[in-house]
Amino acid sequence: MPLPGKNLGMTTELYILLPLTFVAAMLNASVGGGGLVLIPGMLTLFPTAAPATLFATEKCASVAGMATATLQYARKMQLPWRLLALIAGTAFCGAHLGARAIALLPNAWIKPFVVFLLVVMFFYTWYRPDFGKQDTPKPVSKKDLYRGLPIGAAIGFYEGFFGPGAGSFLIFLFVRVFHFDFMRATACAKVVNMATNLGALTYFIPAGFVLLELAIAMMVAMVAGSFVGSHLAMKGGNLWLRRLFLILVLSLLTKLITDMLLA
Repeated sequence: MPLPGKNLGMTTELYILLPLTFVAAMLNASVGGGGLVLIPGMLTLFPTAAPATLFATEKCASVAGMATATLQYARKMQLPWRLLALIAGTAFCGAHLGARAIALLPNAWIKPFVVFLLVVMFFYTWYRPDFGKQDTPKPVSKKDLYRGLPIGAAIGFYEGFFGPGAGSFLIFLFVRVFHFDFMRATACAKVVNMATNLGALTYFIPAGFVLLELAIAMMVAMVAGSFVGSHLAMKGGNLWLRRLFLILVLSLLTKLITDMLLA
């Protein structure tokens, strides 16, 4: 089997990978979690490639998907660009540091902590049916900003270092700390997610991890999937996004706990 990025053509692997990428982009454009679909698929399709190479290639392709989703949301609603610029900046730096930390720390160290956070997020959202239902017009206070910026940096580090669930953490951040509804929180999360991917790529690309030919092929599917996913999210509304959010968090929990038990 050819290595990804070499003699791509219309191989059997691409016939499977591109539909998977499309579905993953649809998920990422709504509540995130596309990596749950795409990363295992890439590891299966290209078993001879280094996992870090596949992660980096997926992040490169995801930038195009996140940009597409951001554009679609921005056309339909007003986004807090000043706030997003601040959080995206800290998340960008955190993701760069997280990507560098891959070579130093085993990601098994972070899994128990992530599982704990996901459990808290799931039950907090489940037992508060009004959580993320309304978009509070109150301005973001300095206290909210001081809380949000370090959290954004931490999520960025996590995205660069490990990744699964980063989009869900961002949505929870924008709902809980900044009082947005799920729709606006989802849109804002795409902007910050794009910054985290770019931050990680500032390390991955110079280090030679990204397989550019494969990433370009995946970008086409990412753009198409993100376009469809963002439109479905806006059509479905907050209730639909809340249900998807809970399903995704539960799926992440199941996967991480299974990985820990099988390790």
